[in-house]
Amino acid sequence: MVKDLFERIQNNKGPLGKWASQAEGYFVFPKLEGELGPRMKFGGKDILNWSLNDYLGLANHPEVRQADIDAATQFGAAYPMGARMMSGHTKYHEQLENELAEFVMKPAAYLLNFGYQGMVSIIDALVTKNDIIVYDVDSHACIIDGVRLHMGKRFTYKHNDLESMEKNLQRATKMATETGGGILFITEGVFGMRGQQGKLKEIVALKQKYNFRLLVDDAHGFGTLGKTGAGAGEEQGVQDDIDVYFSTFAKSMANIGAFVAADQDIIDYLKYNLRSQMFAKALPMIQTIGSLKRLELLRNHPELKDKLWENVNALQNGLRSRNFNIGDTNTCVTPVYLQGSVPEAMVMVNDLRENYGIFLSIVIYPVIPKGIILLRMIPTTSHTLADIDETLVAFEAIREKLENGTYKEIASRTKVDLDA
Repeated sequence: MVKDLFERIQNNKGPLGKWASQAEGYFVFPKLEGELGPRMKFGGKDILNWSLNDYLGLANHPEVRQADIDAATQFGAAYPMGARMMSGHTKYHEQLENELAEFVMKPAAYLLNFGYQGMVSIIDALVTKNDIIVYDVDSHACIIDGVRLHMGKRFTYKHNDLESMEKNLQRATKMATETGGGILFITEGVFGMRGQQGKLKEIVALKQKYNFRLLVDDAHGFGTLGKTGAGAGEEQGVQDDIDVYFSTFAKSMANIGAFVAADQDIIDYLKYNLRSQMFAKALPMIQTIGSLKRLELLRNHPELKDKLWENVNALQNGLRSRNFNIGDTNTCVTPVYLQGSVPEAMVMVNDLRENYGIFLSIVIYPVIPKGIILLRMIPTTSHTLADIDETLVAFEAIREKLENGTYKEIASRTKVDLDA
């Protein structure tokens, strides 16, 4: 008997979907209103927002806004029509690629419409069934989904664990010798949940012993790390040793789109084999020209990154001095780890938003282990030291309520499973 395809979906909503009736519209899929920035509205109330990835505050920069307006006025939202290989190629796309390549110190670059789809497709294009992939167990979902497309063997290593990396490189080397393939090693410049940099310097050193190519997803490092803002590779002094460098525009560039940078022959290959771009409409002119302006500001105004790090250090030092556990973050991403259940977390976030006017991202099981609540904050150039002080006061208050059982007691009166 053939089952109804939808039976599973109707009976099992998934680890996050099971919370939809209690969470949707508030904890997930919230509707923020007002101009993008630290101060917005949620549910009709003013809130202090720590959930925007607008690291350098470019989203509402007047020059950026004007560049977007001018591009929309000149070209509209549709131009260019068609995939770049057919009818959607322009001098502006080429200009942006050339400037991005120069900025991240690579010979060539190629524009991507979206970061997520781009990374999935890059992995798919770089490997064959005979090749072996070695990647960090804590990799972003776009990497995991790209690896899922791989028809060959793949190995995961423990997060940022050098011993585990080498062990899996040994396994990969043995297998690649048998299949006649190569090895693609994938990591992130910055891990977006924990805020740790990938151990790029140590990984590059392993190249002296093992024959592999290195792909780095530097979505959170681009624009925030390194002397010029070229990312985690520049920060660690190994940018030249990254074989394929990837980043999205959705963080520091405050836009839609992404890019991949590498040697010219690799970029030429990807241009003719990257299915997510070959069969997709070109990146619209609003995003393309708008990104040229954003990159110009990123290059020419280092004070934007300096202010970002002033805020990052103030927030993270303030949390540490108050004995909050923020892990070993060494980037702008600021996680705060607390002990508690999913229902307690929901009550806590409700309290933060309704009574303290603080809006931030909450991360719970199954993204992180049971019993852990991760409050993830993204400091930006646009935040003020007063914003940070206000947040630190609120955090001390909610921690006390969590520890004295206030949130657990409130949660027990709601229709939430306290064993979650």
